[in-house]
Amino acid sequence: MRKYLAELLGTFVLVFGGCGSAVFAAGFPSVGIGFLGVSLAFGLTVVVGAYALGPISGGHFNPAVTVGLATARRFAWDQVPAYVASQITGAVLASGALLTILSSRDGGYDLASGRLAANGYGAFSPGHYSMMSGFVAESLLTFLFLIVIVGVTAKGATPAMAGLTIGLCLTLVHLIGIPITNLSVNPARSIGPALFVGGEALSQLWLFIVAPLLGSVVAGALGAFLFDGERIRSAPEPRRA
Repeated sequence: MRKYLAELLGTFVLVFGGCGSAVFAAGFPSVGIGFLGVSLAFGLTVVVGAYALGPISGGHFNPAVTVGLATARRFAWDQVPAYVASQITGAVLASGALLTILSSRDGGYDLASGRLAANGYGAFSPGHYSMMSGFVAESLLTFLFLIVIVGVTAKGATPAMAGLTIGLCLTLVHLIGIPITNLSVNPARSIGPALFVGGEALSQLWLFIVAPLLGSVVAGALGAFLFDGERIRSAPEPRRA
């Protein structure tokens, strides 16, 4: 239960911090933090979560990370359902907390336009990118994120730097992907806001579950080969008479 609670809390921090920075501060008049600030916020949530809660649960905070690490044979498959359930619960609670705060301001909060930083494509993409663009971006950026995670947590890597490296990588992929889909690379982060926004956010949710999981599985399989595969030793050359 300690592991599951740590995953719930870590995912709560990620969604509350990342999506919260988008809905509270990104467009604030004259001092808005913009895409750069939101990207950094998502990265910082992973850094603080990894160092604070990683020793308990491993600091996944993302179903794609859990599935990717299981594919890479770094995590037990029988623990995946409980981890994913904990992560989704944390994301839903964080989204509910955001909506509670937003709804109490003067004039309330328009979910239809604000969308709690929900992910989307087409008309709901910040840059009006298509479904295909969104699917490719989410798959590829999740793949890159997971390859980094598998690499920096491999045997022989520097454990003390893993949390910082993973957080910086998440910042990087958000800098690339926010204009495309508001960037997910994390099904839990997408599910939380979508459940409250409803409508198109729910109808488009499949992409932000399928694409990150696809990217994570490919990265996990490749990462197992790159970082954990046995080295094939060349056969010694026969001695000449």
